[in-house]
Amino acid sequence: MKVSIVLRTYNEQRHLQALLEGIQAQRDVPGGIETVIVDSGSTDRTLEIASQFPVRVIPILKSEFSFGRSLNVGCEAAEGDALVFVSGHCIPVDKHWIAQLIRPLGKDGVVYTYGRQLGGDSSHFSETKIFAKYFPCHSKLPQDDFYCNNANAALLKPVWAANRFDESLTGLEDMHLARRLCEQGMKIGYVADAGVFHLHSESWAQVRRRFEREAIALQHIMPEVHLQLMDVCRYFIKAVMFDSREAAAQGILRKNFSSIFRYRFEQFLGAYRGNHIHRELSRLAKESYFYPR
Repeated sequence: MKVSIVLRTYNEQRHLQALLEGIQAQRDVPGGIETVIVDSGSTDRTLEIASQFPVRVIPILKSEFSFGRSLNVGCEAAEGDALVFVSGHCIPVDKHWIAQLIRPLGKDGVVYTYGRQLGGDSSHFSETKIFAKYFPCHSKLPQDDFYCNNANAALLKPVWAANRFDESLTGLEDMHLARRLCEQGMKIGYVADAGVFHLHSESWAQVRRRFEREAIALQHIMPEVHLQLMDVCRYFIKAVMFDSREAAAQGILRKNFSSIFRYRFEQFLGAYRGNHIHRELSRLAKESYFYPR
């Protein structure tokens, strides 16, 4: 099975070289690996770094970007039987990441897989707890729900061809597609052994904006989810208490408490705002959401 890695980039110079080196180091993929980069106007050293590796770069205008459109452009150009999606600020944990990620495809109805995500030394403590919640140490093949995450995922190309990503969403294009596939009787699988380090480098405003745009997208996927202010307050308090207990058990609460409080505050403020923003955004607002950096 030939694999095409579809990588969206926009100013990803910080971790791109380590990611591309990690891709080159992959083993046990008999059909071979190609890398397709869809770049939406990087102004840093992203393209310079990419030119040092055997990749194809497809430029798109910043004004044309959406998360789903960028993926669709890359998938159209891809020649592989399996499409692997990875964030530009992720680094493979080992040399068997891709082989593990694609192994379940086509078995037991699984057509879309996603792998484990781990934080790094610079990650916010609360973000590592979110990773631990959604990306546990045990695989689920297949899983019962439609959760999926394109920061580290694989999809059969014929399935994509019949079910393209929604290009209008401000995020969560992965969950939107996964739900559609499940409604057609197909399955999603979680592969714990296919891990990457997911390394965000965000300001507090960027953290808030990420959760805000994801909440906007969630309105399309699960319109029944409606956050009341009291819900948000309750979730915030519980999350801070949970993270604080975890940090205290590790003897690092004093070092991390201010970060825990601020991260959870921005998370739930963003989620509340996004849940209450009308689905029809202006062009300028869309650009702001799509480019949180």
